[in-house]
Amino acid sequence: MLNLTLKQLATELAAKRVSSVEVTEFFLKRIKGLGKTLNAFISLDEERSLAAARAADGVIAQGKAQPLTGIPFAHKDIFCAKGWLTTCGSKMLSNFVAPYDAHAIELFNRAGAVIAGKTNMDEFAMGSSNETSYYGPVKNPWDAAAVPGGSSGGSAAAVAARLVPAATGTDTGGSIRQPAALSGVCGLKPTYGVVSRYGMIAFASSLDQAGPFGKTAEDLALMMNVMAGYDARDSTSLQREPENYARDLAKPVRGMRIGLPAEFFAAGMAPDVARAVEQAIAEFKKLGCETVEVSLPNMKLSVPVYYVLAPAEASSNLSRFDGVRYGYRAPEYTDLADMYGKTRAQGFGAEVKRRILIGTYVLSHGYYDAYYIKAQKLRRLIARDFVEAFKKCDVIMGPTAPTTAFRLGEKAGDPVQMYLSDIYTIAVNLAGLPGMSIPAGFGDKNLPVGLQIIGNYFGEAKMLNAAHQYQQATDWHMRMPEGVA
Repeated sequence: MLNLTLKQLATELAAKRVSSVEVTEFFLKRIKGLGKTLNAFISLDEERSLAAARAADGVIAQGKAQPLTGIPFAHKDIFCAKGWLTTCGSKMLSNFVAPYDAHAIELFNRAGAVIAGKTNMDEFAMGSSNETSYYGPVKNPWDAAAVPGGSSGGSAAAVAARLVPAATGTDTGGSIRQPAALSGVCGLKPTYGVVSRYGMIAFASSLDQAGPFGKTAEDLALMMNVMAGYDARDSTSLQREPENYARDLAKPVRGMRIGLPAEFFAAGMAPDVARAVEQAIAEFKKLGCETVEVSLPNMKLSVPVYYVLAPAEASSNLSRFDGVRYGYRAPEYTDLADMYGKTRAQGFGAEVKRRILIGTYVLSHGYYDAYYIKAQKLRRLIARDFVEAFKKCDVIMGPTAPTTAFRLGEKAGDPVQMYLSDIYTIAVNLAGLPGMSIPAGFGDKNLPVGLQIIGNYFGEAKMLNAAHQYQQATDWHMRMPEGVA
């Protein structure tokens, strides 16, 4: 059962060779065992999960099952789920039980999926290693001394260790793709606005986007068929016709033009990552793809631009956490101002405080024009570079992360080095484009390497087509860490 894809699991359930209750119990047992060792989950509710599984079995018995009915999924603890503890990896929300479902959770519930638990994450999605969580760091299933990537590291580790068949995450600057690469799984960040942000606790509203983790490109397509959709409660949600993201999976990729940006293959990429990426692109050439050189000249500005814009939005979004209405409140204070100050000082971790301070600074009088407005102008230039590049190619490929998974604590004392972990992913968020990472081999320390595939706006189906065809010719995506089985 460990390596079954979502489609294969659905087939087993439909044939009644296994029940949803049995599948859910199987994975809950793994979560309580190996999941505890990896610290991949923040909260479980076995009674609620098994009740959902029993309901799914009833739907299957009636012959009314949908493609994901009865399958257990893990959800990043940034999604509100009614009746579930929803912490965002922070002490500030360590006692918050969500009174409603996020739109993405609603859609999974309607599809008959089972919530297996809520996964660990960097506090308020701020981090690239899953070390900023109030609940402690998540460990990489391939090497317990290494990070799984962040901020969706709990979801990535859960899928890599086969604690669940698939999971959800969010991507603000690479937080689905980078942990997918470091943990050896598939992860997709959709076009901005394709998946509603309603009920997803906000970090940077113009950048945040929910997306799926799975073992295969086909898994991601099936999850996107559920997750995507218009939601009037989210003003940035796009009103589009429903789309079947699996429609082109079997389509040959012969003639597909792959753009290779010179900026992706410059200094900074580790040699073992470069080798794996080059071998992956060579495999695409065998499948009949053509490679063309493209340029993203302003990509080098993406990290500084992101670390002006994202903290600015975070400083605004996180102002709601004040100890008055919900969440943590300092136990001792003298007056209202003192309560605000002590609550935020005690409730937020160091990385969150750092970004709030940066964001408040760049939005302050005298610095708004110099930093925030200039960053927004540069964001447009970065997006324009992609528009020009896609005139020459169908998809863009390159590394997802500059290195394989680094050691726990290795970059914790150097925020700038940590921020550079997302150097290849951030530009995609700034432009609002779709991007994904798929396993493409292993580095020198037998740690996974991810290949990033970037599509044009609403080009998810084309990306998934390329990934699926690559996965028909290779087996990197089905490799499991030692000790998992």
